[in-house]
Amino acid sequence: MQRIILLSLTLVVAGLSVAAEGPVPGGIPRLDHVFVVMMENHGYSEVVGNPNLPFTNNLMGLANSATNYFAIAHPSLTNYLEIVGGSNFGVHSDNNPDWHDFSCTPNLLSATVNADNPSSPAICPISGVGTEAATPAVDTTNETTGPPGENNIDGTQSIAAATNISGKSIADQLAEVGGTWKSYQESLPPRGADGVNISDGVFTDQTNFSLITPALTPPLTSSNVVALYAVKHNPFAYFRSVQEGEQPGSDLTNMAGFIGWNGLYADLASGNVPTFSFIAPNQCNDQHGRGNGTAFCNYDPNDNGTQAGLNPALMQLGDVALKQIVSAIKKSPVWSQGHNAIVIVWDENDYAVAPISNKVLLIVDTNYGSHGIQSSAAYNHYSLLRSIEGGLGLPCLNHACDATVNVMSDLFGTTYPLQ
Repeated sequence: MQRIILLSLTLVVAGLSVAAEGPVPGGIPRLDHVFVVMMENHGYSEVVGNPNLPFTNNLMGLANSATNYFAIAHPSLTNYLEIVGGSNFGVHSDNNPDWHDFSCTPNLLSATVNADNPSSPAICPISGVGTEAATPAVDTTNETTGPPGENNIDGTQSIAAATNISGKSIADQLAEVGGTWKSYQESLPPRGADGVNISDGVFTDQTNFSLITPALTPPLTSSNVVALYAVKHNPFAYFRSVQEGEQPGSDLTNMAGFIGWNGLYADLASGNVPTFSFIAPNQCNDQHGRGNGTAFCNYDPNDNGTQAGLNPALMQLGDVALKQIVSAIKKSPVWSQGHNAIVIVWDENDYAVAPISNKVLLIVDTNYGSHGIQSSAAYNHYSLLRSIEGGLGLPCLNHACDATVNVMSDLFGTTYPLQ
């Protein structure tokens, strides 16, 4: 970790950092390992105090939590990109990647927006430096059309489109200085992530169903696949640098499932984990839900921002999954070595329309410092990236460098306890 900090500082001092990168953020203790666990599509009021989430609510009291934390925009992929790259990169959709396409023009370079409405093609691999999409205070043209629309952030804040966005992520930053990262994606098929947009852990949208004999009536197609793994929850797959393996130690092989010899639970058991772990449960266990899954995994009946509108079984699935993941991290030999942090965060509040804000829950659990803190400071996904970069000795990236974005010193701690 000392190597990461020194190399990062050297790049900044020498003036060699790329566009939209700034100094290493201060105010966060040095971190050896960071585990980010992504949950889905539920606002703060739907999670906090929910009786179907006993582990989550208990952990809030034992660890540290943010009571005034906001997702940025919609839909899911946009928020995932903002967490790992500090920008939407011109993406306001959940579209699949345009895999390995060098003929397309990245949205940053064309200054166009890949959106749901009007519909857009697959997303050109993110690269280059250019213009992102603006984030309006109220979105009336994407997931929902017309008033009242969906609130981005708190419904009053907006973010103008920056023109100097660098098409890179924290994965690129780590690779540049010899750091390590991994994207753990539950239900990723054994064949790996390359070209796969959805999977149930075995079958994918790329499966040749004609080879499955005898044929069923009606025949099997990709529409029968329960999309437990979804590439929209694997943001690193959208970057050209990762698709093409442009930097040593940073490519599509950095993506693994939860089980198997190189999966999340095997790595935790051995203690062989990277500096930065991005952990995405599948779309039943992250509380997203699926329309063609089981009754326990069905979508919420009503996305109205209240607990009454939820599928209680889906919420319980997510709570049990979180308990398993957090328990495995804390049982890992790596947890007691150095200074480590677990971050649990919900990506957005889904389709809940205004006046409901995009406020979500964030929990920070560390193996050092104070616990039981509930912070009312205004934070968002860019604050999370800025804080992680500060702890890992990396330069701030894109909007994580904005003057209005603060590090979460109260949640991560500014100093270590005396030993």
